[in-house]
Amino acid sequence: MSKDITETAETAETAETAATTETVGTAQPVETAAGTARVTWHRAKKARLVLAVSHGAGGGIGARDLQALARTLPEHGVTVALVEQPWRVAGKKVAPAPKTLDVGWRGIWPALVRPGLPVISGGRSAGARVACRTATELGAHAVLALSFPLHPPGRPEKSRAQELLGAGVPTLVVQGGNDPFGRPEEFPEGAYDLVEVPYADHGFGVPKKAELSQEEAVAIVTDAVAEWAGSLG
Repeated sequence: MSKDITETAETAETAETAATTETVGTAQPVETAAGTARVTWHRAKKARLVLAVSHGAGGGIGARDLQALARTLPEHGVTVALVEQPWRVAGKKVAPAPKTLDVGWRGIWPALVRPGLPVISGGRSAGARVACRTATELGAHAVLALSFPLHPPGRPEKSRAQELLGAGVPTLVVQGGNDPFGRPEEFPEGAYDLVEVPYADHGFGVPKKAELSQEEAVAIVTDAVAEWAGSLG
């Protein structure tokens, strides 16, 4: 395992595991070349899109933003598929190398497209990197990058901007204003949309002294994603 992946996982773990009570969905195991993954479906009654989102390197689908999307997006005609990578299903605490994460995502993809709807490929943190790296080859309709880790904390020279810029499909980045993995003003210009969650950290947590509540911060995330998904052709 690379130092870069280990460092990212250890730094992000606390932020990413902050969560509300998990929503109830239909869990589906999926066999991949990297092991058994799991997809938890939160279905819209009249779905026009599927939003598939995976977790980061230090947390699971209980992350506050993923759970909020699962609760709210089905009301907007978007079925949400919360994806657990094989390493997470196996109970491991640290993610494998990026290429292994990509293998897992590719193996999950056939289950995501089976409903016959356009699929937004998404994820938070390391999951956002996977979505960007594989979007074109998998035929993703768009990419949702939550808390994209532009660089390891304190190491802006280790930029991952090319992964984001190379997604090749409509892309929305939702980024905390105080994310140590990359603040909004650090992002380069490019063919993507970026929404800032003021005061928020990598897990979209906001301090008590912030001028908005935790609920308002999460609402910025869900409102932005709902509006953006509604604009996709």
